[in-house]
Amino acid sequence: MDRHDKKRILLKIGTNVLTKESEYISRGKIEDIARQIKLLTADYEFILVSSGAIAAAKQFVQLESNGEEINVKQALASIGQPHLMRIFQENFRELGLLTSQCLLSYSDFEKEQSRKNIVNTINVLVANNYIPIINENDTVATDEIKFGDNDKLAALTAVLLSVDLLVIGTNTDGVYTRKSLQHGKPQTVRETSDILEIEKEVISACSSQGTGGMHSKIKAAQIAQAAGIETWIVNGLEDRFLIKAMNKTTVFTKITTP
Repeated sequence: MDRHDKKRILLKIGTNVLTKESEYISRGKIEDIARQIKLLTADYEFILVSSGAIAAAKQFVQLESNGEEINVKQALASIGQPHLMRIFQENFRELGLLTSQCLLSYSDFEKEQSRKNIVNTINVLVANNYIPIINENDTVATDEIKFGDNDKLAALTAVLLSVDLLVIGTNTDGVYTRKSLQHGKPQTVRETSDILEIEKEVISACSSQGTGGMHSKIKAAQIAQAAGIETWIVNGLEDRFLIKAMNKTTVFTKITTP
């Protein structure tokens, strides 16, 4: 298949997925992601948005605080990002997959020339079989350290790069209904195009390591939907989560376009 016939997927992986809800980055999970991409490269091209730089740093250092917690997190992101990329590179390279790093800030999406540069650079990378791995430039921008865990960044990037599908890997089987959570028996909203309705189902809760929670994922889906892009919210803790979602052998939330 010619690469121009391939569908483009933006896969966003949160910290809880990359750590498998532990304190440390899971090489096994990154290998699982790489193996799935390898199996799907004949029909799909991938762009990754990955959190996890701060979690990667915590494996190696413990920094003294100067009273500004956000500054410590920015420093940890600076230390952890090269380690995170090394783990991606090593695991992907073993399967013959090439990776590249792209650090973006929200200001990049506000300037026309920056937007063009992002699109042109990533298109060149993808055309040459490199998988761009994007993260927020946490050392200079604080918004995503405090809010969103890269969900909004993933949505903005998906729109800018005209992807066919946005997949958000998280630590739940998609969006659970409010009533089912209140009864302690989580049930997933399988498919909807009604963002306002699904927002009502979300009970506010941030994830343990990540900073997003489900609200930021719904907001990301809303941004994508406005551009005609479908969003899947899947349980990235499962092995082969993306392939299972494609084969409809797992439960997840599909937010379609009207």
